[in-house]
Order: sequence, then C-alpha cells, then structure tokens
Amino acid sequence: MKRGRAGLASQRRSGVGFAIASCVVLAAYNNLAGMLPWHHRRYTLLNVCATGAALAAAATSGLTPTDVGFGRAELRPGVRLGSAAVAATAGGWVLIAAVPATRPILSDDRIRGLSGREVAYQALVRIPLGTVLWEETAFRGVLQAALGRVMPSRAAVAVTSCIFGIWHVGPTAGALHINGLAGRGRILAGVTAGVAATAAGGVFLSWLRVRSGSLAAPMLLHIATNCGGALTAWAVARIAAGCPASRA
Repeated sequence: MKRGRAGLASQRRSGVGFAIASCVVLAAYNNLAGMLPWHHRRYTLLNVCATGAALAAAATSGLTPTDVGFGRAELRPGVRLGSAAVAATAGGWVLIAAVPATRPILSDDRIRGLSGREVAYQALVRIPLGTVLWEETAFRGVLQAALGRVMPSRAAVAVTSCIFGIWHVGPTAGALHINGLAGRGRILAGVTAGVAATAAGGVFLSWLRVRSGSLAAPMLLHIATNCGGALTAWAVARIAAGCPASRA
C-alpha cells in the first residue's frame, strides 16, 4: 500500500513538473527564439519540428494521442464542430470587408505588399503548418492535457489561455511597430489589448477542444481566423490600390 501511494505521489510530481516546464517553455519560445531572424527565415520547418518534439515529450510523460486531441474516435465530432465555426468566421470576414466602418480593421502592412504567390504560401503552408498545427498541438493539445492531469479542467483552460496570451507579446509588439504605431505607452496599450484578445480567443479554442474531444475543431477555426484574415486583408488592399487580385 505504501509503495502504491509512493508511486502515485511520484507520478503526480512528475505530472506537475511536466506541466510547469511546458508553461515555461511555451511562454518563452515565441518571445525569445521566435523573434530571432533565423527563426523567421525557417519559421515553418522549425515549428513543424517543434510540434514533433512536443508530441514526443507528451508521450514520454504518459499522455496518449487521445489525451492531446488526436484520437480517431473524436475526429468526426471535431470536424463537424470546427466546420460550423469556419462557416461563421468566413461570414464574419466578408461582413468586415463589406462594411466601410469596419474595413480599416483589415489594414496590415505585413499583408499589403505581398504578391499573389506569397499570400498563397502564407495561406496554404506557413499559417496552417507553421502556426496552427504548432500552436494548437502545443496549447490545446499538450499543455491543456498536461495541466488537466494536475488541476481541474476549468483551471487548466484558464492557465492554457493565459500562456497563449503571453505567447503573443513579442509578435504583437512587432506587428504594431510594422504598422506604424509609435510611443511606449501606445505600444504597451496595444500589446495589452492584443494579449487579452488572444487569451480570450484561447478560451474559446479550448472550449472547442473540450466540447469535441478533438484538436480538429480548434485547428479549423484557427485556420479560418488567420488565413481568412490574411486573404481578406490582401484582397481589400489590392482592390483599394486599383489592382484586382485576379491580375496578381
């Protein structure tokens, strides 16, 4: 009996240690390595490799494919729920582009200067593999499952979403700088708003993961949000410049 209790205590300590390590690594990765020029140049490849490393670490810690959202039985419910979220998101992007008052939301200098080939690469390769696969596996997959072993489900979702918000500190500051927002106070306010928004979005992505049991649902929504936003912003910029997208 004592050995059994000691074994359970050891497993719990190991689970807590893995959860803490996952939080620290993810909070640092995108704000340190992710901001370096060499990472930007090899973004997709490095993040695909990081996805594999995260899954290997999860398996070593005792998490199963089903635990991290890759179970076969849950795939169909995940695709069904994710497809409904994709349809709503696509309608939202069309509405934002169609209404003059909301169209400025789509202004992004990172997208404006891309060619048709470059934006296609973003939407078909870089975002789905380099961003969505990596972030959903890391956060809604490995981190949420690791935290769920050592704390209640709602707390696990809350912590996962907070780390997801922190993950976006560096990239948000970079995007604000590229788009001409100057001044420490304005940058701080923009970063705070961005982190809060991504943390809130993380809660909804985690809800999709819990509701369906699969990473397919949050992955589909994440793709629709990021790729849809990029494609819509690019199309609006091309039309505003008097150069129809069909000519790219």
